[in-house]
Formats: sequence, C-alpha cells, structure tokens
Amino acid sequence: MSLRPTWSPALAALALAVLGATALVSSATAQSTVPASATASLRWRMIGPFRAGRTKSAVGVPSQPNVFYMGVTNGGVWKTTDYGRIWTPIFDDQPSQSIGAIDVSVSNPNIIYVGSGEGLQRPDLSTGDGMWRSANAGKTWTHIGLGDAQQIPRIVVDPTNPDRLFVAALGHPYGANTERGIFRSTNGGQTWQKVLYKDENTGGADVVMSPTDPNTLYAAMWEARQGPWENGVFGGPGTGLFKTTDGGNSWTQLSGGLPTIADGLGRVGVAIAPSNASRLYVTVTAGTKSGIWRSDDAGASWTRTNDDNRVYGRGDDFAALTVDPKNPDVVYSANIVAWKSIDGGKSWKSHRGAPGGDDYQRYWINPNNPDIMLVVADQGAVITVNGGDTWSSWYNQPTAQFYHVSADYNWPYNLCGGQQESGSACVASRGNDGSIGYREFHPVGASEYSYVAPDPLNPNIYYGGTVTRFDRRTGQTQNVSPNAGAGRGGAGAGPNLFRGVRTMPILFSPINPKKLYYSTNVLWETVDGGQHWKQKSPDLSRETWDAPKNVGKYRGTPATASSRRGVIYTIAPSPVDSNTIWAGTDDGLIHVTRDNGKSWNDVTPPAIGPWAKISIMDASHFEANTAYAAVNTLRLDDLNPHLYRTTDGGKNWTEIVSGIEKGAPTNTIKEDPKRRGLLFAGTERTVWFSLDHGDHWSSLRNNLPGTSIRDLVIKDNDLAVGTHGRGFWILDDISALRQWSEKSAADAATLFKPATATRVRYSMYTDTPVPPDEPMAENAPDGAVIDYFLKSDATGPVTLQILGAGSRLIREYSSADQLDEPKDAGNAPWYWFRPPQPLSTKAGLHRMVWDLHFERPDGASCSLPISATPRNTKCEPEGPFVAPGEYTAKLIVHGTSYTQTFTVRMDPRVKTPAAALQLQYTLSLGLYDAGNARLGAAGQITDLRAQLRDRKAQANGEVGAVIDALDTQLAALGGAGAGGGRGGRGGAAAADGGRGAGTPPTETFSSIAGTFDGPLNVLQDADEPPTAAVVAAARERLAAYDALKRRWEAVQKVGVSALNAKLKAAGLTDVVVKPAVKPARGATPDGGDNEPA
Repeated sequence: MSLRPTWSPALAALALAVLGATALVSSATAQSTVPASATASLRWRMIGPFRAGRTKSAVGVPSQPNVFYMGVTNGGVWKTTDYGRIWTPIFDDQPSQSIGAIDVSVSNPNIIYVGSGEGLQRPDLSTGDGMWRSANAGKTWTHIGLGDAQQIPRIVVDPTNPDRLFVAALGHPYGANTERGIFRSTNGGQTWQKVLYKDENTGGADVVMSPTDPNTLYAAMWEARQGPWENGVFGGPGTGLFKTTDGGNSWTQLSGGLPTIADGLGRVGVAIAPSNASRLYVTVTAGTKSGIWRSDDAGASWTRTNDDNRVYGRGDDFAALTVDPKNPDVVYSANIVAWKSIDGGKSWKSHRGAPGGDDYQRYWINPNNPDIMLVVADQGAVITVNGGDTWSSWYNQPTAQFYHVSADYNWPYNLCGGQQESGSACVASRGNDGSIGYREFHPVGASEYSYVAPDPLNPNIYYGGTVTRFDRRTGQTQNVSPNAGAGRGGAGAGPNLFRGVRTMPILFSPINPKKLYYSTNVLWETVDGGQHWKQKSPDLSRETWDAPKNVGKYRGTPATASSRRGVIYTIAPSPVDSNTIWAGTDDGLIHVTRDNGKSWNDVTPPAIGPWAKISIMDASHFEANTAYAAVNTLRLDDLNPHLYRTTDGGKNWTEIVSGIEKGAPTNTIKEDPKRRGLLFAGTERTVWFSLDHGDHWSSLRNNLPGTSIRDLVIKDNDLAVGTHGRGFWILDDISALRQWSEKSAADAATLFKPATATRVRYSMYTDTPVPPDEPMAENAPDGAVIDYFLKSDATGPVTLQILGAGSRLIREYSSADQLDEPKDAGNAPWYWFRPPQPLSTKAGLHRMVWDLHFERPDGASCSLPISATPRNTKCEPEGPFVAPGEYTAKLIVHGTSYTQTFTVRMDPRVKTPAAALQLQYTLSLGLYDAGNARLGAAGQITDLRAQLRDRKAQANGEVGAVIDALDTQLAALGGAGAGGGRGGRGGAAAADGGRGAGTPPTETFSSIAGTFDGPLNVLQDADEPPTAAVVAAARERLAAYDALKRRWEAVQKVGVSALNAKLKAAGLTDVVVKPAVKPARGATPDGGDNEPA
C-alpha cells in the first residue's frame, strides 16, 4: 500500500454487502466454516491517522542517498526513495509486523535483513517470529530462522560479504529460553551459530562491528525479564559488554573501569566510531555510575564523559548512540530528546526534540555525507539532508499504535482512541472532500493509552480514560476522574488512592445513555458527566497469588511478593439487562453482578490462573447469561490464543479457539449485535470471525497487515479495528457475513440484500485539488453496496440492473461492458479519474457499488471539475441523483434472475424538507429525460433526412416537392448539421441554461443541445430547496422541449404519413422513423461527444 491513494470503487467499496435488520440469518442455518472464496475478495480500508507511531529501527543505503528503510513497532518495514517524502510499506504480506532491527548490505544493497520483535523490555511490547531476508530490495522476503528469539534488537552485516552477519537476540521477554544471545551466519541466514551465550535468562541487546576489521565485534548482553504485572522488571548478573577479535569464535568480557553488577549494572548500548576503530562509546545504567562512557583504546579502558540522565537515561528503553562517520568526537544520543556532542561526549546540546518528549530510538548517518541522517522515534521517522537544520515530516506515516477503538455517534462516524506516545485521535470514516486527510483528524483530550468514550447524547463530548471530558465546541479538556488530582496509583497505592495502570476502561451503558462506567481496582459509575461518581464494586483483584511459573528463577524475590496489584481491565455491561455487568482483571479474574453492583460473584474459569490478563469481555446482545472473554497470556510467556464463552452466567466456560493460528495471543472479542453467533476476534496478528458462536473460526486478514489488533468495534454495518502499529482500518459493510448460510454456498448464485444506502456526494470539495502525493486515505463507498456470490465461473455474461418505481431501469452493468482503464483526457492526467468497476463472472464473492445516480446523460462528454480527487474523480456531467425511496437490484446469471429490494435514504446531515427534495428530483429527472430524448430525436431526424435525400433522387417532381416540404419542416426541428454535444460542466452553470439574451424565439432539437445542463447542474449541486430562479429556468426549458416534442410528433403523424402515401403511389419505399439509438455505455471517456452528424 503506497501512501499515494489507490482509488477505485472496487477497492473503495471495501468488504461486504449490506443488510437490513429484517433479513438476518439464523445461526442455525449458517455454515460453521465459510469457503475461502466467500471472503478472499474482501478488502480493508485504512483511514489513518497519518501521525506516525513508535519506530525502532533505521537504515539507509550509502550508495543510494535517497533510499532509506525504517522498522515500525508492529507496523512493518517501510521504504522511501525520495528522502522521506513518501513512505511505502514493503513487508505487509508477512505474518508479523513487529520490527526491532534492519540492516542493508553495503556491498550489495539489494540484500536486506530484518529482525522481528521490538527488542525492548517495556510494559507493553510485541514479539516477532525471527529473521527475514530480501534479495531484491524489499520486493519479496524469505524467513531465515531464529523464530523463537522473539526479540531481535540489532543486526550487523559484514560490509565486504553480504552473506555474513551477526544478530543480537534478546529472547523471550516474559520467560526463559535458549534461542538468545549473539548469532552468526556465513550463508545469508541458511544456518546459524550461537557464538555468545550466557544462559536462558540473558540475551543479546546490541552488537557492532569494527569499521576496519569485520572479525572484531562488540556485543552487549543483558539479563532482564518483564514481570506478568505492569511495570514488573527483573534483572540479574548476566549483563555485560563483550569483545571478539576472531569473528565470534571467542569472547572477552570488558571491564577496564566500567560499572559492574555490584554497581547495579543494567542495559548497555555500544557505538563505535567509523573513522577511528579504537574509539567506543557506551550508555550505561548503573545507579550512581550511570552515564556515557568512552574508550580510546578499543575497550581496554573506560572513562565516564557525562552523567546527565537526559543524555543517557531511559532505563530499559535505552538511549542509542551513533558516531559521526568522519569525526570520532561528534556523537549523537537518541533519547527523550535527540542530543549532539562535538567534544567526544563531554558536553551535549539538543539536536531535535519537543517539550513532551519525542522519545528518539536511533540515528543512521550516511557514511559518505554525514549531513544526511535518518532518525526514528516514537513519533515516526524523519530525514535531514543538511545536518539537522530542517527535517522531513512524520505526518505522512499511518503507523499509529492504538490501544482501543470506539466509534462516535456522528454521521459520518469517527473512530477514536488513545495513540501511543502522541495523545488521542479521532478520525472521520469519510471525508467531505473526497478523501480522508489531515483535516479529518483531531485529538479529543485523552491520554496516549486511553479508551475514548463518545457521549451518546452529545456528539461534541468525548471521555477519555483517567478520566477526561473533552468538549469539541470549546476545545477544552476537564479532569473529571473520581480520583481527580491524586494521580495514577500503583501496587503500593494508599487507601484513598485507587490503583490504575496505563490503560483503564471507560464506556457508556448500552441501555442507559447517561450512565458512564470507569474502573480502577474498583468499578465506578457516573450519570452526570463525571461531576459525581458512585463506587459500584469492591476491589475485584486477587488478594493473594502465587508467582506464575514463567517468572522462573526470580520467584521468591522481593519483587514477586504477593500483594494486591491488579486492576479491573475490562468492563462489559449487558445490552439486554441493566443489572448485569461483567468485569475482568489483569491478574486473571472474572466477576459478574446480577443486581447492578450490590453483589459480585467470582466466575473465573478454572483454566485461568494468576496474571492471565482478561483483555476484553463482551456481553451478549441476545442473552443476559452469555458473555465472551479474550484472555491475553503473553505476560505468562504463552503466545497461544485464548477465548472463552459462557452461556449460563459464568457457571461454565468453554474455550473457543478452533481454527485460530497459534503463536498470536488474543486481545479482543466482540459479538455482532444483529446476527446471533457471529463473532469477531483480534489477535496479535490479525482478525478472525466465527458464524457459530466461536466453535469454528476463519481468518479475515486479506489485505490487512499482520499487525496487533488491540480492539474492534461494530458500527452499523461496518467492522472497524484499532491496530497497535497501523492506525485504524474499516471493513465496510459486513452484511453479507450476516446473511451467509449453507444455501449461499450451495446455490449457483446468491444476491445478498443490500443495506440501506445513504445518498451522499463522493466529494463536496470546491477548490483546486490536493496533490496526489499528499498523504490521504480512501473514502467509504458512495452509494449502494451490492454483493453477489457465484458458486462457479459463469459461462455467459453477468448483468446487474437497478430498477426504480414502476420497474424503470435506472442503471445497468454487464460483465460484457468494455471498460477502459483511465487515460489522459484533455488537461486531466489519467490518475485523477475513478477507474471503472468490472462486473465479474468468476467464482466467489464480488461487489458492485451503484452511486445512486442515473446513467450519465446520453452523448455527454467527460470533463473533470477543478476540485478533483486523485484516482476517484467521476466524469461530469453525471446523471441526476435518485430520490430517497425503495429500489430493486436484479442480478441475471445464466438466464436466471435474482432480486433484492433495498432503501435509499438521504444524507442524515441534510435537513431539507421532503417536498423540496421531491421538487429537486422531479425537475432534475425531467431535464435529464428531456436531454436524452432531445438527442434521440435529433438522431431520428438526421436519419429521416438521409432517407429523404435517397427518395428525392428517385422521385418525380410532385413527390419531390412533398419531400422538400417535409425536409424543410425537419430542418426547422433540427437534425443534420446540428452543432455541439452536451459538453461538460466546466465552470459554474447558469440557472437559465446558459442560452443568453440572443436565443432565437423558435428553437430546434439542435439549438437546445446543452441548454438543459445549466438548470440541471444547479439543481444537483446541493441538497437544498431549489431557488425560484432555477425552478423557473427548469420549467421554461421543459416547456421548450415539450413544444418541440409536440411539433415533432405532429410532423410524424401528418407529414411523414402524407409523404409515405405519395411514395407508395409512386412505387417507392416508405420512409421510416427509426427508434432512437442510445449511445453505448462508456462511449465518450476521452472528452468527445455523440451528437449526431
């Protein structure tokens, strides 16, 4: 997916058909599994935001100074070839998008190595699946092992041999394992040798190679473990800095004055000066001896040069050092702020940063030109070509990390959530200006880890976890927490300071829109927007617990002492019973109340032990006793999915994970509110769905990157996900899934019932276009989404018709239509045009989006407005919008017709009275029909006059006189020699039709060509009551046409009949008024016209 938007209705109409509530399918008739052909064509739509997320790794290509790669935490690998103007993802097809390290071969820049897993020890992290290699600059990838390393923070490739590389493997963040340490490969990753290993608790944190000797390397080993609870950290004596001079065959631990374990030694990061192989810098966390340390003798001895923790100190998320390739005294520190030293690390000045902390991760500096740098941070990637005077943007990278997603109650709706490192974000699911860009993004005052709870009764109010209340009208944010002013508690919180972790749930009751729930270690409720809170539960966390087995050798240490640490991590109020609320904790408990919080019952499944995080629960929309739980066990060193279902109020639970791939913990589960048994789940890699209450699951990944799905929400007919690395994505219209049944798979063809379609304009933009290389996302489908399924390939044409009142044919599509790809037309380059929609004959699920317009006017040329949208601009003039009401879709396959009715509604933002809309429609349709009929009549007259010329050559004087008289009448009506087609809209249209004051009193079918377009365009420009001027103009044009029509009908009835009587008497063939010929669909894509000659 390039950030240049790829517009087409086939992609713009992502996902499935739409369904009305009256056509829900009983789960009893549904297939437990769905054939892949029924879902393979579904497409997710990314909507941003384009504010980047946490990015860990960075590398450039020295010989190609415009080319850079970045590795995003749970966002995959991205490439730019234009110094960061546009970034393109190149790793989306791979199973894991968690990236910790990248390196490019200097001797062969087509060879790239990627290490997956963040390579950090932090409270919220993602693991990977080992090492990957590309031999063609990122076009394709091959997995090359180390799959159990889980975290790879560093790769270094021999600059003289692209097949020789070293990898620092940190290992499991939550458990002991042996695939950790420093690994070497001499055959491009086909095989690996573990060349530095301490024990199952100590991993490789860093490795660098001497610039003069590829056999000399330095490696940092780190003993560290994350605890099962938030902010639990363990360490040990395995940490240290090591050196090899024989290519890794043997290693020596360096000391020479460096801090030791006795000093509290933590993570060590190492950098070597490319211009002086003896100059080394390290960052060290070691109590009072923390700081920047330097060696001038290749590690034999060390001196601390700086102890300012702004430069060295980030704890486990350590500051990475990079040395200028030409000057060993110039060194950079990527910390909360990016720092620069020009005196060998003694003093430092800020190089780039912001008051809130951009949290920089790493520098890469071009060895041929040190002014060219790539810097990655928790805000994304930026590039400078002038040493840091100016930088590229990180507002062109849709790599946001969201913890949760919610949809507000506006139309179009916004998706909202807390974005890691940046704050909060709401993004519109549809933009007014033809696409979704920066104008459709706005913060809502919540913290970076927050849930966001939009107010159901006030579309301007949003609540965020901890708790904040944001009012969009004023832009102000108020702290309305029940613990306001006390800060966030922790394990040692006092009696009046309730415990909380980074992500605490907040959501409204599905029954009472005034009731807002929030939790710490207890459940809270407010009905007045946070002005007053009521405690609804006692502390629902574990009072005591045994440390889980994965804590290993650290069990029994003071850090693992049993005390109340847990919080209520998820809340699920029942949509069908106001007294039922489910609550799950991060320490592995599930409680339910059936009396609105007066009493609570522990209903935890026996299989769930301490610190299995109850990530998200969902209460059934159909039965108060049914609930679902997603349990994340990553912190127990268990990467398998765990989903549970109860149907008896928690007395019994069933694990429901059949079909979900192992190796990806589950984060979320949600029940569809319209179809019983339809469930959706999100894991650390993708989205899954089930049609049988979770007994069997199928993947819904398709074009979705393999990223962490932290949460999902079903909004109307859409499925939306909040990813932790790739922003928000929407599967538009899941109604075909709601309708899928065994019959769908068995029948030769199935036409799914379309959902109610909203009459909305694809763009309301009026100004010059946004350039195609600006970051923008695709809008939602603009029209009726019509899905059909073919059991096998159709042997003949497939036709789709749209019928209106009285079975009038409004639109017809056929697989036999000749559809050309967009091409340059006039002053419009090809990439502005919306590509055509093919109607497929292949087996599987297919989609057509009818834009709720009549066919384009007959013979109309194609022009594009000034306010075009890249790859999504439709030819103008369009046919008029249809009126709100009932319509029929008819699919014809192998001669068999399949029909479904559906409703078209008005854009809910439009408040124009129905009578005014009906007047708009009646006048518009009259003008449209008159324009098409005028063109047809002109063609008939042209053909008839040609017949007269033929008969004149055969006729005698008397008959010839009659022919001349009739031809004079026809010439007065218009036909051959008529000038001009309908033309496009061009500029603003005049309400009087553009005829001007010089219009002759007697009009012809030729002279009125195009005069309908003016009032028609004005009527169609906005869904507002038509003005008196345009109503008068439209009626005048319709009256003019009616007069011509009556004259033409009279000529046919009298003049043509009289001539044919003379011709017959003379033994000549009659002349015939032939049926009007309608131009073929798509006959004028290049700006021409079909006016008869």
